Amino acid sequence: MKQYILFTAIFVLLGCPAFAHGVIKGRIVNSKTGEPLNNAVIILRENNSMILSDESGAFEFRRLETGIYHLDCSMLGYRSKSQEVLVDENEVRSETIKMEEGFLQIDQITVSPRKEVNYFNAIDFRLRPTQTTQDLLRLVPGLFIAQHAGGGKAEQIFIRGFDVDHGTDVAISVDGIPVNMASHAHGQGYADLHFVIPETIEGMDFSKGSYDARTGNFNTAGAVRFQTLNYLRKNMLKFEAGSFNTYRGVTMLKLLDKVDSINSRRQNAYIASEFVTTKGYFVYPQNFQRLNIMGKYTADLNSSTSLSLSLSTFASQWDASGQIPERAVRSGLISWYGAIDPTEGGNTSRSNANLSLVKTLNDGAVIRNQLYGINYKFNLYSNFTFFKDDTINGDEIYQYEERNIFGYNGSYSKSYEILGVKTSTIAGFGLRDDNIRDIGLAHTVRRRILNDIKKGDIDETNANVFANQSFYLSPRVTLNLGLRYDAFTFRYNDRLSDTLGKSRSLNVFSPKVNLYYNLSYGAQVYLSAGKGYHSNDTRVSVMDSVRNKIPSAYGLDLGTNLKIGNRIFMNAALWVLTMDTEYTYTGDDGTIGSEGRSRRYGLDLSARGQLNKWLFFDFDFNYCKSRLTDNSDETGYLPLAPKFSSIAGLSIRNLNGFNASLRYRYLGQRPAAEDNSIVAQGYFIIDAVVNYNAERFQISLSAENLFNQKWKEAQFATESRLRGESIPVTEIHFTPGTPLFVKAGITYLF
Repeated sequence: MKQYILFTAIFVLLGCPAFAHGVIKGRIVNSKTGEPLNNAVIILRENNSMILSDESGAFEFRRLETGIYHLDCSMLGYRSKSQEVLVDENEVRSETIKMEEGFLQIDQITVSPRKEVNYFNAIDFRLRPTQTTQDLLRLVPGLFIAQHAGGGKAEQIFIRGFDVDHGTDVAISVDGIPVNMASHAHGQGYADLHFVIPETIEGMDFSKGSYDARTGNFNTAGAVRFQTLNYLRKNMLKFEAGSFNTYRGVTMLKLLDKVDSINSRRQNAYIASEFVTTKGYFVYPQNFQRLNIMGKYTADLNSSTSLSLSLSTFASQWDASGQIPERAVRSGLISWYGAIDPTEGGNTSRSNANLSLVKTLNDGAVIRNQLYGINYKFNLYSNFTFFKDDTINGDEIYQYEERNIFGYNGSYSKSYEILGVKTSTIAGFGLRDDNIRDIGLAHTVRRRILNDIKKGDIDETNANVFANQSFYLSPRVTLNLGLRYDAFTFRYNDRLSDTLGKSRSLNVFSPKVNLYYNLSYGAQVYLSAGKGYHSNDTRVSVMDSVRNKIPSAYGLDLGTNLKIGNRIFMNAALWVLTMDTEYTYTGDDGTIGSEGRSRRYGLDLSARGQLNKWLFFDFDFNYCKSRLTDNSDETGYLPLAPKFSSIAGLSIRNLNGFNASLRYRYLGQRPAAEDNSIVAQGYFIIDAVVNYNAERFQISLSAENLFNQKWKEAQFATESRLRGESIPVTEIHFTPGTPLFVKAGITYLF
């Protein structure tokens, strides 16, 4: 009897409040297209509670007494809207709130106590023009990139005191498909975004640090997630032409756009293509060419189930001048834009298939299932040391691989109450398998193979489970707890030796905690702590001599989001990040090295402001101190780790059809060697963009490096020997940044 009474009491406490009062539930949608709006802010005026719409636009308020309620809805880029709702006891009122697109206004920001909203992401994506794939990454405050291999290689990334190389410490995804390549022929975590057509990107989200349980491998310095368009509103034809025989064409066409007037179910399909070609600004032409094709279909199968299917493919080829030594330019052996070995370059391709199914249950829970497949090929010819090892043929190398990736991501999410406390749970499972049947490194001359250095097969499997629990302790306080478990199986078969293939299994737990406290709807402080990691290359992980552990990163952020009046929004964060000792595989020479423990700490400061209805400004400043903690202060510098960096600009938005942007990029000098004896020079570059928009067409004009400065985009302290030199020399080797580059374009919409 006592057990029955106890059970009944628990049922009353947990279950009854949800049904003994009224409920307001509904969806936030675009008034023109009917598209659901994610992360719209809805405030229930009567009790001052705030919630966010989910990716299907849904929201819900429970435990409401009988009466009249007012919903205040806001979202950046949309006109704020209020709606009155009458609620009776035990009644569930369903509302569809249609929000009209409007001008971007900083005063629309309402700082939410939930972690899902990224205000800088929402502002920058609407203000800053994205003309190239590289521009997409530059939308992350404090992130810098460098291209140094003829335009076809993935960009080198710098963020939070990291020389991330090509993606080792930043996890990047597109529609949930991973971009980073584990155990890549050139470098761990290699992230080539060139398969993305910029015009197909609808939004992005970024996070600094390793504080989100949904993201695993390579999430140490941060993560960037892109989302492509679900619905194409207008057909588009674009043509651009620029300096150095640069031409670009983009086509986006609707194949299907159907709305069932009875149940509002929608189907949409579109296809997009892009072709780019350029000779480049080097003495030896780059002859760069890239072709991208993408198709996407989305459908509402019923009122609670949506389906998305996308297919894409891209291929590129290029020649490159590579990194050149300073002494060769000083002596006049080559010009600033010349080359020691003009036979560098390569080709790459990637094809993706992505299937996503989202189901909303009757209790409001959401189940997501995603299956994806990737076929990837990579061929790269480089020469970093010239004649250091082979004084006759030179040191040119060939890195290559072909892989298939298959993956699954699934999650269950639900919002509910525990003893009157609002809470939400996201739990998920994922699996990724990289099957690389031919990966290697060879010594070549003029792209002809002389001998193999490394050659083998890799099979790397990563399974994971995670749980993310948020407690909305009050309208002002949110506590988020996360835990992630990743299990890896590494297998490597060395095809140049008679030994049997080697394998090893490793795992890692990654706890996270985030605490958000809102002083008001315009001021928030937060504390985040968590553990992240990036896996070692399979060729390292299977070695008996290597420590049996996945290197981990431990981070802490103390920050604030602050709205100053109705004109300025700011973020400031003090942060620290420490990393375990790690072993690395150097794809350029096939050797294995060890890096000691490291510590980075710094300050990130960002501001976005609106001077009047059409004039905006943005400012990012980043400071970091980076050290190898096992070394002395004199020899503990982390090569190429940025210390000071800043990006800022003025933007005109919707001024009689005109949009414009004038911006600078500043990256300070930084050590290129562990003892700081060699320094990589900084740069300060100004770029400008202006375009005019009419109903049917757009005209654009852009200028990169407006004042035509000579600058070094990528720099490395490298030991090399030129033909005829008796001994190798260690000094800065660099890829020159683009000179003044002007491009004009016209877009036709129909």
